[in-house]
Amino acid sequence: MSSSRTIGGFRIKGAGRLTPARTARFTFDGKSYTALEGDTVASALLANGVHLMGRSFKYHRPRGVLSAGAEEPNALMDVARDSARRQPNVRASVQEVFDGAIISSQNRWPTLAFDTGAINNLLSPLFAAGFYYKTFMWPKEAWAKLYEPIIRRAAGLGVAPKEADPDHYANRFAHCDVLVAGAGIAGLTAALSAAETGAEVILVDERAEVGGALLFDGTTNINGQPGFEWAQEAAARLEAMPNVTVLTRTTVFGYYNHNFIGLVERVTDHLPRPGRHLPRERLWQVRAKKVVLATGSIERHMVFANNDRPGIMLASAARTYLNHYGVSVGAKVGVYTAHDSAYEAAIDLKRAGVDIAAIVDCRSEPGEAVVSAARSLGIEVLTGHSVVDTSGRLRISSMTVARNGSKNTRKIAVDALLMSGGWTPSVHLFSQSRGKLKFDKANDRFLPDLHVQDCVSIGACNGTDDLSALLAEASAAGGGPISISGTSAYAWTGGMIGAAEGAGKDKTVKAFVDFQHDVTAKDIRLAVREGMHSIEHIKRFTTNGMASDQGKLSNMHGLAIAAEMLGREIPQVGLTTFRAPYTPVTYGTLVAHSRGDLFDPARKTPLHGELAKAGAAFEDVGNWKRAWYFPRRGEDMAAAVNRECRTVRATAGVFDASTLGKIEVVGPDAAKFLNLLYTNAWDTLKPGKCRYGIMTREDGFIYDDGVVGRLAEDRFHVTTTTGGAPRVMAHMEDYLQTEFPDLKVWLTSTTEQWAVIAVQGPKARDIIAPLVDGLDLSNEAFPHMSVAECTVMGVPARLFRMSFTGELGFEVNVPADYGAAVWKAIWERAEGMGACLYGTETMHVLRAEKGYIIVGQDTDGTVTPDDAGLSWAVSKKKTDFVGIRGLKRPDLMRDNRKQLVGLLTRDPIEVLEEGGQIVADPDQPKPMTMLGHVTSAYWSENLGRSIAIGLVAGGRARMGETLYVPMKDKVVEVEVADMVFFDKDGGRIHG
Repeated sequence: MSSSRTIGGFRIKGAGRLTPARTARFTFDGKSYTALEGDTVASALLANGVHLMGRSFKYHRPRGVLSAGAEEPNALMDVARDSARRQPNVRASVQEVFDGAIISSQNRWPTLAFDTGAINNLLSPLFAAGFYYKTFMWPKEAWAKLYEPIIRRAAGLGVAPKEADPDHYANRFAHCDVLVAGAGIAGLTAALSAAETGAEVILVDERAEVGGALLFDGTTNINGQPGFEWAQEAAARLEAMPNVTVLTRTTVFGYYNHNFIGLVERVTDHLPRPGRHLPRERLWQVRAKKVVLATGSIERHMVFANNDRPGIMLASAARTYLNHYGVSVGAKVGVYTAHDSAYEAAIDLKRAGVDIAAIVDCRSEPGEAVVSAARSLGIEVLTGHSVVDTSGRLRISSMTVARNGSKNTRKIAVDALLMSGGWTPSVHLFSQSRGKLKFDKANDRFLPDLHVQDCVSIGACNGTDDLSALLAEASAAGGGPISISGTSAYAWTGGMIGAAEGAGKDKTVKAFVDFQHDVTAKDIRLAVREGMHSIEHIKRFTTNGMASDQGKLSNMHGLAIAAEMLGREIPQVGLTTFRAPYTPVTYGTLVAHSRGDLFDPARKTPLHGELAKAGAAFEDVGNWKRAWYFPRRGEDMAAAVNRECRTVRATAGVFDASTLGKIEVVGPDAAKFLNLLYTNAWDTLKPGKCRYGIMTREDGFIYDDGVVGRLAEDRFHVTTTTGGAPRVMAHMEDYLQTEFPDLKVWLTSTTEQWAVIAVQGPKARDIIAPLVDGLDLSNEAFPHMSVAECTVMGVPARLFRMSFTGELGFEVNVPADYGAAVWKAIWERAEGMGACLYGTETMHVLRAEKGYIIVGQDTDGTVTPDDAGLSWAVSKKKTDFVGIRGLKRPDLMRDNRKQLVGLLTRDPIEVLEEGGQIVADPDQPKPMTMLGHVTSAYWSENLGRSIAIGLVAGGRARMGETLYVPMKDKVVEVEVADMVFFDKDGGRIHG
C-alpha cells in the first residue's frame, strides 16, 4: 500500500478520482491543511488524520463525521471566506473545500479537544428526555430572569453572523415537462428516457457530480462500462441536449401543491474566488407536469452503547471517502452490520491495503457471497455477534464484541468502526407531496404507495433493489425508447431495524438514535413510559428527528424502539411528518433580491414622475408611493393641506387615483356573479351607469367597498380600495372557483393597466371638457354616477362621473403608458383656472367632511353596513349574497351596536387623536367602560373647525349627547353629530 499517511487517516495513492496535482489550502480551527480540489471538508480532514470535528448539542460529546452526504448530523462547521462571509452549521460532508477556506468547529469552548461544556455529559441524568418540560415550570417567576437567558444562550449550535451579508442571490422560475430529482442510476436513466421523447427535462442532484451510489460503488457496470464512467457520459449526453437542463450542487428542498418544486443551487460556495457577477446561491421555483423521484436511500446506523465516538461512521461513507476521494478512514477498521452492503466497504478497504480487524454481523445467516468474498481476503467474520460497546476519548480505540445472548465479551482494537443497519428509502419529498406510504415488513421500511400528484418514485427510494428491475422501472418512468442494462457483483440482503430494539434497556449507557440532538434509545423508552404513545408526541418529547435532521437517520430506529415498548407493529405507531426544507436553506436564498430597497418594493403609479416634479411629498400606502400633499415655499404640511382643501372646494383640484384597485368582470353571468359577491343589486344597473357597492364577508362584516361601473351587459369595471385590491381579487377568484364554478365569468386584475386622474371641484367640467372627444358632459347627458368609453386627447379612455370629495367630479382612466401625457394636459388647463394639485391627506379631509368612510380606517373588521350607516346599500330583495346569513344574526341586529357617527369637539380648534377611546363618564374608576373609539379626525379649513368620525355604541341614538375622549394630559368633550359635516343636501356633487 502506497500512501501519504498521518495518524489514523490517510490518502491512498492511486485511489479515488481526484487529481493530486490540484490542491487547495484551508484552515480548521486555526491550523492549516492541504486538500485536493474536489474534496469536501470531511474528506480533507480525514485525509489529514482529523476525526474529531465537533461537539454534540446537549452533552458536548466528541463527534466525528458520520456520513458522506446530506444526512450528516455531527460534522457541522462554520465556513468563512473572510469576516463578512461566514456561514454556520454547514455540513462538512457536503461543503467542498476551496482555497483559502476558513473552517471552524462549533459548540465548544475553549477548544474542540478540551470543551468545558462536556460537563453536561457527566450531568446527563439531569437532562433526560423532556427535562425542560418539567424543570422550567417552577418557580414561575424564575422563567424570565433565570431560565430564558440561559436557554437562549445555549440554544443552537453555530453562531449567526452579525455583519450584513455581502453576497447576492438569484431567483429563477422555470417550467418543464419532467423534473427528475436525483441523478443516480435511476434518475439518469429516467432523464435519458424522457429526453428522447423531446420532453423538456430538468435533472437535479445535490452532489457536485452525478452518479449517486456509483460514487462509492465500483462493482456495478452499466452498458458494459464502469458505472461511474457511464454516469458521467450520460450526464454529458444530457447536457448536450437542448431540451435538458442538468443542475448539480442543487437540492430539491420542497415539494408543494400542483407539482411546484423548490430547488436551491449552490453556485459559488465551492469556488475560491467567485466573480462578483455570480450569485452565491440560486433559488429555482419550478412547475413540472410530472415529477420523477429518484432520491435513493439513506444507510441506517446501528444503535449500541457509545456508538457516537469519532471514527464511527456509516459503511457507505467510508466507501465513498475511499473510492471517490481516495481517503482511508483508518488504519485498522472494524465493521458492525446487519446488511450485506457493509461487507463491500470492508472488501474495498482491504483491497486498498487497509487492515480490517473484523466484520461483526448481528445476523446468523448473512449473504453467502459477501461472506465468502470477505473471508477469502483473510477478514474475520463474526456472525451472530454484536458490538456492545466502544472505547476511546476523542477517537474510537476499540470495539467490544459479544455473541448474541452471551455475556462473554471480546475487545478488538480499531481506529475506525463502520456500521450499517440496512437502508431507508428517502421518501421525504414523496411525503411532502402528500403521498401516502406503505410499510414493507419484510425489509422493515416504508415505501411510496398512493401518489396524490403526478409523480412517480423509482429506484432505491421506491424499494427497488434489483438492478435490472431498477433500470426497467426508470426507463418506463421517462416514457422514452431507451435500452440500458447493468450488472452488479453482489445482491444485497438483510437490513434490520430490529437490531436496535433491545438497545437502551441499560440505563447506564448511551446508545444514540439521533446524533444531532443527543437522543438515546433510553430517551425513547422513557417517553413511552411517560405516556407518549404517538410517534409525533415521542418526537416532541425527545426532539428525535427534529430540526435539520428531519429523521433521515433517526426515524426508523425511534419507531422500532417505540413499537417494541408499546407491543405494537411499527405502522401502528405511525410516522412523523417530513417537512420542507429537506435540508437547510439559507435566508439569503429565500429572500434573493428582496433586501434593502427591494425588501418591500415600492409601487409607483404611471404619474409618479410628474408628481415628483410638482414637489409632492410622498407617503407609503401599502407598497404604493402616493402623493401626500404638495407644499409650496414656506408651507408646512398643515398649511399645504388647508390650501388644497380650500382650493378644491372653491375651484378644483387634480388628484392621482391610479392606485385604486381595478378588476374587469366579464361574461354572460357577470351581473349574477356580482349580485352574489356584493350586498347591492347589479342586474338593475344599466350600461353607462355606476353604483357604490359594499362587499361583506360571510360573517356579515364589511370587507371592501368601491364604485362599480357597467360598461356593457356583460362587462363591469370594479374599483376597490387601494389596500384591498389583491385580497378582493383573491376573494372573487376563491368564490368563482369553489362556490360558483358554473358561472361564465372571467376576472382580470387591471389595477396597473389604467392611470386614473381625478378632477374634482366646481370647475372640473370646464377643465376636462375640451380634452374629451365626442361626449356630452352636461348634467342631463352625463349625470353623477355615469360612465362612458370615449377618447381623451385621442387616447382611448373610460370616463367616470363620480366623486370622493362631494364636489362635481370626474375620473379619467387612460392606459398607463399615456397617463403622464394626459396628466400634463389636464394640469395645464387646471393650473390656468386656479386649480391645485392635491394629495391623500387633503382627500381624507374632504371625504370626512362629507361623511364618506374608508374601509380599514373607519371599519375594523367588526363593522356591518348598518353600523356604517350604509344599510341603504344592502338589497332587501336579494335572496342570496355572501354575508346575507351573517347579517341576520341577532348580535348583528342589536340597536346598541357600535355605529359610525360624527364627533364635534366643544373647543372647535381641538383636533382629536385617531384611536382615542370614547367614554360616557370621564370620572368613572379604571378600567373605564369604553363606548368606542375615534376612527378619523382632522382640521377642516372649509368649516373652520375640527371634525371627527367615531365608532360609538348606540351612536345614532346619542345625537347631541356629550361624550368624552380621555387623553394623556386632558379630557376632551365631544358632541355626537351627523357624519355629514359639509353640504348636507348634496347639491354640489351634481354640479
